[in-house]
Amino acid sequence: MRPAPSALLSPRSIAIVGASDDVTKTASRPLRFLRAGGYEGMVYPIARRDTVMGQKAWPSLSALPDRPDHAFILLPTEGAMQAVAECARLGIPAVTVLAGGFSEAGPEGVERESALRESLRGTETRLLGPNSIGLVNLHHRMVLTANAAFAEPDLPRGGAFVASQSGSMIGAILSRGRQRGLGFSGLVSVGAEVDLDIGSVCAGTLDDPAVTSYLLFLETLRGADALRDFAIGAAARGKPVIAYKLGRSPEAAELAVSHTGALAGEDDVADAFLRECGIARVDTLEGLFEAPALLHRLPIRKPGARKPVVGVVTTTGGGAAMVVDQLGIRGISVEAPAEPTRQRLAAAGIDPGHGRILDLTLAGVKPEVMGAALDALLHAPEYDLVIAVAGSSSRFQPELAVQPVVETARNKAHLASFCVPEAPQALAMLAEAGVPAFRTPEACADAIAAAFARREPRPAPAAPPPPQGRERMLDEAEAYELLAGLGVPHAPCIALPAAQAGREALPFPYPVAVKILHRDILHKTDLGGVALGVDSDAALAEAASRIVASVGAQRPSLGADRVLVQAMTRPLGEVLLGYRRDPQVGPIILLAAGGILTEIYRDRSVRLAPVDYQGACEMIAEVRALRALEGYRGKPRGDMEALAAAIVAVSRLAERGDVAECEINPLMVLAEGQGVMAVDAVIRLAGVQVPETAPTD
Repeated sequence: MRPAPSALLSPRSIAIVGASDDVTKTASRPLRFLRAGGYEGMVYPIARRDTVMGQKAWPSLSALPDRPDHAFILLPTEGAMQAVAECARLGIPAVTVLAGGFSEAGPEGVERESALRESLRGTETRLLGPNSIGLVNLHHRMVLTANAAFAEPDLPRGGAFVASQSGSMIGAILSRGRQRGLGFSGLVSVGAEVDLDIGSVCAGTLDDPAVTSYLLFLETLRGADALRDFAIGAAARGKPVIAYKLGRSPEAAELAVSHTGALAGEDDVADAFLRECGIARVDTLEGLFEAPALLHRLPIRKPGARKPVVGVVTTTGGGAAMVVDQLGIRGISVEAPAEPTRQRLAAAGIDPGHGRILDLTLAGVKPEVMGAALDALLHAPEYDLVIAVAGSSSRFQPELAVQPVVETARNKAHLASFCVPEAPQALAMLAEAGVPAFRTPEACADAIAAAFARREPRPAPAAPPPPQGRERMLDEAEAYELLAGLGVPHAPCIALPAAQAGREALPFPYPVAVKILHRDILHKTDLGGVALGVDSDAALAEAASRIVASVGAQRPSLGADRVLVQAMTRPLGEVLLGYRRDPQVGPIILLAAGGILTEIYRDRSVRLAPVDYQGACEMIAEVRALRALEGYRGKPRGDMEALAAAIVAVSRLAERGDVAECEINPLMVLAEGQGVMAVDAVIRLAGVQVPETAPTD
């Protein structure tokens, strides 16, 4: 990863190519904003006139007396492309392009992007955009943007660095964040990320002491390697990263050959990727602004740590119940104080009650009561976080309602606060003291869940590059052979021509399953290619003949004439276990409820591959349907240890380059101590040299 050059955010001189003298036009804004912000460097307007806003203008970049550090190009598409090429010839270190008309414009736009990359090839010039509305460094007094939101005076300085794939959002984040007391170090619109992406832009600021946290607004994942490297660097420096990413809806899911692709859509993959990079992904815009203070207090949890537990103390039971409800939706447990904590509360004259929340009622308005309660809960080992929920007094008597929280939080305690009424003065007091404070129960729970979901970021595992060549599917028997080499067992089976089925003894008893065997048939049932419960030689011969005839009628060009005969077993449960190489983030592993339930309920867990045994156990815990296999209400327990081992084994496909996709559906989970067993498998190899075959229908 090459981080962005310092000239991008801290240039000593700037050229504005296409600067306008008309204050009603967008192209006039960068020069006006630079002046209003007090930028101290040299600014060169490039225009077809002698002056722009009373300042000398220049006819071209090559006519300038000095080479600028940064050029902001405001020209339309074709002119912008020519200007980028000129910047590269002149060796200008950083270029930002406002114009659109590139990949979002179809095939012609894609060609324009290729031309931009080609003009940069072999030079030191770095490009931000196209489709970038600009960038801002408030500590450098550089407001180099065409976003109208930056016209307001006294822009709030602070430690938050914003990088957004949406240009308009840097203005929205500025204005909304300002209302919440958030100060900004810089804001960057990365646009189409043809050259510089979010990861490399943010990496260029990692050692800037003015930057204390990062807010990312993502529409998709691009440059995943650079983003991962940046996230590792941010975690090492104690600078939290929070992301708001679009795409939670089912419509965002990508399509692929197997169920694994359909289930692990773009957003599932992005979610797993962000978590494993140590990035807190929030679902609410409020959470994006309010999470940084919380993440400074909550370190990333260690692998294998118990599920987080939250304690809640309040003066208003209803307000606290809203927080408990929102946390419960997100799988975060709120628990009553343990017995030693109850005793400590009682010794301080506080009734610990019997519910999940510690409701102090109106007595909690007294600072000494709330202070004693907070002290007891914050010393309790059962809590990973304590939330103080303030009632109506936080609006009218903030010095009483939140001062105990401010005092208690001075030692960087794992403490946060939610104010039930609209209480701007109380929130300002909390923000000034660095206490995580929330305006809504939804944002409060959102930020907490996102903070706890983060994992310690790790470098991408070393893996050979995918080999060159055509892809090829394995038939089911070949797939079992590969899985056996990984240590994943499969049901006993035998492959044979359909004409021989039932003519010789099987190496396992009846009943059996009979399936068509062909590498180009993924979903056999759809073609009538499966028969179950076959219980005799005669029935086997008939089933094999019927299957071949059914498949032949629907897919005659395949010439499918072989079947797989497989022993049948009765499991306690079924899962789908899948692996594939995602084009953005690399290898992923997926676990889901198996069989026909897979597509209906979409109950699954996704990780970057490979995973270790602990990670596999966490995946199992995240699939709700699998709770029934853990001895639920006295039912037999499945072999969850064997399932975890199978997850680890399949995830190790990431360490080899020849498997593009692998799906086991179902993987049977047998009784405890009896293991797991694959009874259907689809594997796609990458880069296999095979002779051309006749096209299939």
